[in-house]
Amino acid sequence: MSFKQLIWRNLRKNIRNYYLYVFALIFNVTLYFSFVTLQSDPAMNEVTGSIKAEASMRAASILLIIIVIVFLIYANNLFIKRRGKEIGLYQLVGMKKWEIFKLISIENILLYFGSLLAGIFLGFMSSKLFMMLLLKMMGMEEVAKLQFSTDALFQTVIMFAATYIVIMVLNAIYIKRQRILSLFHATSTSEGKKLKVSVFEMILGVFGLVLIAAGYYLSTKLFDESFYQLSYMLLFMLAILAAVIIGTYLFYKGSISFLFNLIRKQSAGYLSINKVLSLSSIMFRMKSNSLLLTVITTVSALAIGLLSLSFISYYTIEKQVNENVVYDFSIPNSSHAAEFMAGLDELGIDYEDTNIELASVQADLEQIIENTEIADKGEETLVSQLMIIPDSFLKTIDLAPQEAVFVNDSASLGNMYTFKKGPLTLYDEEASFELNFIGLKDETILPRRVTYGGFPVLAVDAEAYGNMAEIFEPLPDWMFSVSVGIDIVENSDVENANAVFNKLDLAKWAGYESQYELKIEEKRSKGLIMFIVGFLGLTSLITSGCILYFKQMDEGEEEKGIYTILRKLGFTRSDILGGIKVKQMFNFGIPLLLGICHGYFAVKSGWFLFGTELWTPMIIIMIFYTMLYSIFAVLSVLHYKKIIKDAL
Repeated sequence: MSFKQLIWRNLRKNIRNYYLYVFALIFNVTLYFSFVTLQSDPAMNEVTGSIKAEASMRAASILLIIIVIVFLIYANNLFIKRRGKEIGLYQLVGMKKWEIFKLISIENILLYFGSLLAGIFLGFMSSKLFMMLLLKMMGMEEVAKLQFSTDALFQTVIMFAATYIVIMVLNAIYIKRQRILSLFHATSTSEGKKLKVSVFEMILGVFGLVLIAAGYYLSTKLFDESFYQLSYMLLFMLAILAAVIIGTYLFYKGSISFLFNLIRKQSAGYLSINKVLSLSSIMFRMKSNSLLLTVITTVSALAIGLLSLSFISYYTIEKQVNENVVYDFSIPNSSHAAEFMAGLDELGIDYEDTNIELASVQADLEQIIENTEIADKGEETLVSQLMIIPDSFLKTIDLAPQEAVFVNDSASLGNMYTFKKGPLTLYDEEASFELNFIGLKDETILPRRVTYGGFPVLAVDAEAYGNMAEIFEPLPDWMFSVSVGIDIVENSDVENANAVFNKLDLAKWAGYESQYELKIEEKRSKGLIMFIVGFLGLTSLITSGCILYFKQMDEGEEEKGIYTILRKLGFTRSDILGGIKVKQMFNFGIPLLLGICHGYFAVKSGWFLFGTELWTPMIIIMIFYTMLYSIFAVLSVLHYKKIIKDAL
C-alpha cells in the first residue's frame, strides 16, 4: 500500500468514526465566522454607535476563540491517544516517527481545513440569518443583507490555522515521547480502574456533598439582611464559588463512588445487567474523570445561569420599564411638564396628568422591620429617610387617619428587608407622629428615580398628611421637588407624543423619562446581551456535549470485550443495550442535573436585580438546554449500539 493510499484510507476511516468531531469543527467555524461577520455588517453601525456594543462583541469573540481552541486541543489529544496502537504498528513495520507525523499531519490538513472551508461557507450563508435574529431581538428596523466579509475570513483563517499549528506541535511531542510498548497500552491506561472504595474516598464524598449544600445555603442568604454590606457580599460570593466548585470536584471524586457503592451493597452481590453496565462502571469512571466533569458541570452551570439571567432581563423589559417610570412620560419639573402638555394639546393628543409634590420625613423603622439581624445593628440602620405621599393618589385603598402603608416596593428591596405590621414613628427634633403600619401595597406611584434609591414610599391618610407638614424634611439638592406623570389616553398616540418629547429635547435632563424611548433602548441593549450570551452558551453546550460523547466512544471501545462475555453468558443484545441506556442516562444526566442545580441557585440568589419574573424565563432556558444536551446522549447510545453489534 502506497503512502497516498494509506492517507486516503485513514481519512475515510476517521470521518466515519469521528463524524461528530467533524460536525463540531464545522459548527464552531460556522459560528465564529458568522459572529465576526456581524461586526463588519453595515446594519451594526447604528447598534455600535448608539449603545457602544463594539467592545461587547469583541469580548464575546475572544471568549468564543478560547472555547473553540480548548475544545479542539482536548479533542485532538483524545483522538491521538486512541490511535496509539495504530502508531505503534506503523513503527513495527519500519516507519520512522517523522514519517508517522507527516502521515497524521496530512490527514489532519485534509480533515481540518476541509471542515474549515465548509464552516466558512455555512457561516457566510447563515450570517444573514443571525443578523436578522439579532435585529429582531433588538427591535430594530434595519435590513439585513447577505455579504461576504474579507476581514472575517482573514480572522477565521488566522485563528484556526494557529490552532492547527498548536495541535500539530502537540502531536509531534506526543509521537516523539512515546515508546512502542506504551503506545499499545495508551488506551487501557488512560482511565483509573481501581475497583475499591476506600474510607478516605467515602469521607471526601460526604465532604463534597456538604460543601455543595453549604454553597447552596449561602447563595440563598447572599442578598439577605445578614450580608447587606458590599464588602461582606463579595466575600460570600467568593466563598460560594469556591464551595460549589470544590464540592463538585469531590462529588465526582468520592460522592458518586460512595453513593453507588451503597446501592451495590444493598444488592448483596446480585447485580442485574443494568447495574453491571451502569453503576459498576460509572462509579469508577467518573472518579478518574472528576476534573473534566467538574469543568463541564461548571461551564454548564455558568451557561444556564447567564442565559437565565439575560433572558429574565430581556423577558421582563416592558414590566420593568412600566414599574420604574410608572407613567408614559415622567417630568420632575412643573414648567417643563406644562410646556410638554402644551405641545400635546397642539396635536390634539388626549392625556391624563398626575402632579405630586414630593416630601420627605424621618422614620424610626425598628418596630416594623422583622429582620432581627438589622434590629441588632443600632439606630443608624433603623432610622431612615422616607418619601411620603397622601393616600389620595392610591387607587386600591383608603387609609384611616392613623394608618400607613408602603407603596413603590421593589423586588430587590423585598429580598433584603422583611417588614411586619406595627407602630411607626415619624419625627423631627420638635414633633413626632405615631402611625400604625399595616403592610405593603402593590401599587407604584412614583418613578424610581425620584425616590430614595428605590426604597418604598410611605402613604398616609390625606388629612394626616396635611397635619404632618411641620416635620417634612428639606429634600437634598440632588433630588426633585415635584413629580409630574403624564399618561397618553390612546396607545396609538404614544409615538407622536414621544416625538414632542424629543422635539423639546427633554431627555437631556436627568430624571426626564419616556417609557416608549426607554423600552426601545432597553430592548436594544438587553437584546444584544441576550444574543451574545446565547451565542456563547450554544458554543459551550456543543463543545461540552461533544467532549462527553468522545469520552463515551473511548469507553465503548475499551468495553467491547465485556459485551462479548455478557453475550456468551446468555444476555441478549437488547439486554446489553438496556444497560447501556441506563449508563448514558447517568453519564450525561448527572453533569446536566448538577449543572442545572448550580445554575438554579446562582440565578435564585440575585435574579431580582435583573428583572421581575423568575420562573418562566428560567424554566424555558433549562428545558431548551436539556433538550439540546440530550441529543448527545442519544448519539452516544447509537454509537454504543454499533459497538455492541461489532462485538457480538
